[in-house]
Amino acid sequence: MKELQSLDDIFNKKIFRIPDYQRGYAWGEKQLVDFWEDLLNLDGHRLHYTGVLSIKQVPKESWSNWNDECWLIEKRRHIPYFIVDGQQRLTTVSIFLQCLVETVKQHPDNAQLNDKDILLGTYTLSDIIEKYIVVEEPPHHIIKSYKFGYEVDNPSFTFMRHKIFNEPHGGSINETFYTLNLENAKKFFLENINEIVNAQGLSALEDIYEKLTQRFMFNLYEIDDNFDVFVAFETMNNRGKKLSDLELLKNRLIYLTTLYDKTEVAQNVQDAARKNINDTWGEIYHQLGKNKKKPLNDDEFLKAHWIMYFKYSRKKGNDYIRYLLDDYFSPKQVFEKTKVSTKDLEMVEELIDEDINDGDDVAEDETPYNSDSRSKLQITEINDYVNSLKGASEHWYNSFFPENNAAFSSVESVALDRLNRLGIGYFRPLVMSCFAAQGIDATERVRLLNEIERFIFISSRVSRAISTYGSSEYYRAAREVYKAEKNINEIIESLDKSLSWVFEDDGAYKYNYFKNFISKKFASGGEGFYAWNGLRYFLYEYEENLMKSRNQPKVTWQNFIKGEKDKVSIEHIYPQTATSEYWLKNYKCYTKEQCKYLNGSLGNLLPLSSSVNSSLQNDDFPDKKNLKHNKDGKVSRNGYSNGSYSELEVADKDKWTNIEIKERGLHLLAFMEVRWKINFGSEENKLEILHLNFIDKSTTLTEESDKEVEK
Repeated sequence: MKELQSLDDIFNKKIFRIPDYQRGYAWGEKQLVDFWEDLLNLDGHRLHYTGVLSIKQVPKESWSNWNDECWLIEKRRHIPYFIVDGQQRLTTVSIFLQCLVETVKQHPDNAQLNDKDILLGTYTLSDIIEKYIVVEEPPHHIIKSYKFGYEVDNPSFTFMRHKIFNEPHGGSINETFYTLNLENAKKFFLENINEIVNAQGLSALEDIYEKLTQRFMFNLYEIDDNFDVFVAFETMNNRGKKLSDLELLKNRLIYLTTLYDKTEVAQNVQDAARKNINDTWGEIYHQLGKNKKKPLNDDEFLKAHWIMYFKYSRKKGNDYIRYLLDDYFSPKQVFEKTKVSTKDLEMVEELIDEDINDGDDVAEDETPYNSDSRSKLQITEINDYVNSLKGASEHWYNSFFPENNAAFSSVESVALDRLNRLGIGYFRPLVMSCFAAQGIDATERVRLLNEIERFIFISSRVSRAISTYGSSEYYRAAREVYKAEKNINEIIESLDKSLSWVFEDDGAYKYNYFKNFISKKFASGGEGFYAWNGLRYFLYEYEENLMKSRNQPKVTWQNFIKGEKDKVSIEHIYPQTATSEYWLKNYKCYTKEQCKYLNGSLGNLLPLSSSVNSSLQNDDFPDKKNLKHNKDGKVSRNGYSNGSYSELEVADKDKWTNIEIKERGLHLLAFMEVRWKINFGSEENKLEILHLNFIDKSTTLTEESDKEVEK
C-alpha cells in the first residue's frame, strides 16, 4: 500500500473501470450528504482521509478489446485499472466534478467562452475535463475515452455517458435502480453547488475544487496478479454500504466461470456464460427498478427465486444466501470432490432453546449437508440457474404492479391487484412460480390466485391465524409448481385442506374466531370493526361489487390506504362523538356501552369517495347525505348523495338509527358469505358477530333484501 495520495495523483495517467462483477452505483441520500459536508467542512490546510482504493491492473487481453480506450493506453501511456474497492467514492467524485464543470460553464460570466478560456483558479475547464472526465482523440474528436466508467456497456455506463456526462445522441436508455441513484446524485450536487454560487459567487468553487482534488486523501492499494480479486471484492466491499446478496452472488458466479479447466470448458464457453450473467443482472436490475419511485428489494427477489428453484428448508432468515454461496455455488463445487473422513471426531451437540424461533414454520424434511451428495457443478447448471433468474425477474416485477400491465389478461390483473391490496405475504414466490412455470394457462392461474385470496382473507383476516400459518407448505409448493411436480388443481386442494380447521363437518364456518377478535377490539379501545385490519379491503370489495352493475368506478384503492393518522376514508355514520339533538334523540334508549357497539359495528362504517367528506364527522344524518353550497351556489362540501356507491346506498335511507345499522351489518355479512364462500349460519350468529344481539329481534332484513344480496 502506497502513502496517501490525492485525486490529482490518483487520476494521473490512469483509466479506471468498474469490472463486470461489481454492482452499480448504490449511494443514497445519507452518503451524498456525508460526502458534501466533509467537503464543505474541511478547513484551512488540513487533509481529509477518504479511505482505501483497491485497484488491479487490467491485462492486455482485456483492454485490447476496448475500442475507445486503446489509443489512450498505447499512445499516451495511460494505465487501465479495475476498481476492486472504492467505486462508490470514485463514481461520486466523477459526478461531482461533472456538476462543478457544468455550473462553471453555464455561469453568465462564461457564456461566450470555450472550455480552454474558462478558468477555475489556475486550471482551465478543458484541463479539468481531460484530467478527470473524458479525453477526445485528436484530430477528429469522434472517439471519447472516459477516465472513469464501466468495463461493459451496461445500462449504468450508457446512462452515465449520456445523462451524467451529457454525451449527445443517447437514444433509448434503460433505467434501473442504479441509474436512479446516478440521477439523484447529479441533481443533489447541481442543486447544492448552485446554492454555493448564488450565496458566495463563482470564486467559492475554486476552494471546493482544490479541497477535493488536493486534500481528499486515499490509500491506493494495487492488487498483484497472485491475489484472488474476486475474493478480495467480497471481503473489501463489506465496508461502507454493504453489498446486497444479489450483488455478492453475481460476483461469485462470474468467479466460478473462471475456475473451469480450459480442457474441460473452452474459453468461448466461459466467456458466453460470463456474458449471460452480465446480461441477466442487467435485466434483473432493469426489472427491479422499472418503477423508479418504488424500486423492488434485491434480496427479497433472490430469496423468492431460491424458494422457487431449490428445495425449501429454513432454520434462519439468511439460509438462502448461505446455501447459495457456501454450498451450491461454492468454489469447491467446481473442483472434483475429495472424500473427507470425520469418523474419529467426537460429536458435540449445541443446546438450543426450541421455544425461540422467528415465528415461521420450519420444514420437517430438511436434509443435512453431505459433501458426497452432489457431483461436480457443471457450467450448464450455472447457466440454467442464471436463465431462470432472468425470466423470473420479469414475473416478480409484474406481481407487484399488475394494474395496466400488458403482460396480463384483464382477469389476471384484477386477481393480482386484489392479492396486493389484501397483502400477498409469503404467497408471492408461488405466484411468481405459476407465471414462470411452463404449461399453465391464464384460466388456471386465475383460479389459483382467487383461491389464494380466499385463503388469506378467511385464515388471516377473519379467523385470525398467524401471518406465517402454512408458509413452509406453500414455499415448497412454489418449487413443485415450477418443476411441474404438482398441478394447479393439487395446490387448490391443498389450500382447501389448510382451511378445514375453520369449518364444521357440515361446512358451517366457526364464527367464534371472528366474533372473539372483534370483542377484543371493543374491549381494548372501543373501536370494534373499525380496528379490524381487514376492514378497508372488505369495504373496497363491497364497493367493487356495487360498481359491477354500473361499470364506472367512483373510488380507487388510494381512498382506502390513508396513513394511520388519517383514517377519514372510513366514516362512522352514527358519529363517535354524537352530541347533536338528532343523534341523542335516535339513540336515547341505549346505554353508553350499547352505543359503543352500535358506533363500531360493521353496518355503521362507510367508505368515503374523498377525504373532503371528513368535514361531515358529527353532522346529523340528513346533513351528511346532502351537498352543501356556499353563497355563490357552488358546492362547498360533498355529501353521501354525491359519493361512492356505498355512500349512495346509505343516502337512500330516510334516517339512520339502530335499525339501519343492524340491517346494513347483516347485509354486509351476507355479502361476505357469498363473496368468500363461507356460512355464518343463523341471523342470531350474525348478530353475535356484529355485537348487536341486544337489538329487538324483529328488526331484520326483509326477504326481498336477502334475495338482492344473493344476486
